[in-house]
Amino acid sequence: MSLGFVRPARSEDAGEIARVQLETWRVAYRRLLPKHVLDRLDEAWLTRQWSAAIDTPPSARHRVLVAIEQAEQSYVVGFAASGPADEQALAPEEPAEAIGDDVVAVTDLLVEPRWGRRGHGSRLLAASVDLWREDGFATAVAWAYDGDPATRSFLTSTGWEPDGAARALDVDDMLVPQIRLHVSVTPTP
Repeated sequence: MSLGFVRPARSEDAGEIARVQLETWRVAYRRLLPKHVLDRLDEAWLTRQWSAAIDTPPSARHRVLVAIEQAEQSYVVGFAASGPADEQALAPEEPAEAIGDDVVAVTDLLVEPRWGRRGHGSRLLAASVDLWREDGFATAVAWAYDGDPATRSFLTSTGWEPDGAARALDVDDMLVPQIRLHVSVTPTP
C-alpha cells in the first residue's frame, strides 16, 4: 500500500523537481513543443532555478510544494509553484492593474505521468489553496496550453474556468497557444 502527501519543497528536492519537470514535459508536451526544444532542456540549469526558487524566493508568498509517493521508499512525484501574480500572469496588452494584489499565479503544477491518477495533483492543489488563503489571496490564475486537455480538464473539474484571456508563446519560432483559467479561493461560508 502506498501513501501520498504534500510538503513544502526543501533544498535537496531541487534536482528531483527538475527531473519531474523534464520527464513530464517530454511526455505530456511532446506533441505541443518542438522535439529539439525538449531535447535541449538542461536538467542542471533547471535544478539551479528550482534551488533558487526554494532557497531564496522573491517573497514569503512564493511557494514550492512537492507531492510525495511513499511506499517502501519515498519519491518526489510532482510539484506546484505559485506566487503573487505579476506581468507573466497578464494577457498580451492587458494593463498591469487588471490583476490585483489578491491574485496568485500558478506557475507550475505537474505530476510525473507514471504517477498520475493517484491523487497527487489534487493534494498539491488543495495544499496550495490552503496556503493561498493563509496569504490573503482571493483569486488564482493559471495558464494552460490550449493543446493540453489533461491540465484543462483537471483544473475545470476542480472549479477553474477560462477567463477569456489567451496568448501564444513563441517557442523557437513556433507559436503555442495558451488560455488563462481562474478560480476564487475565498472560502465559502
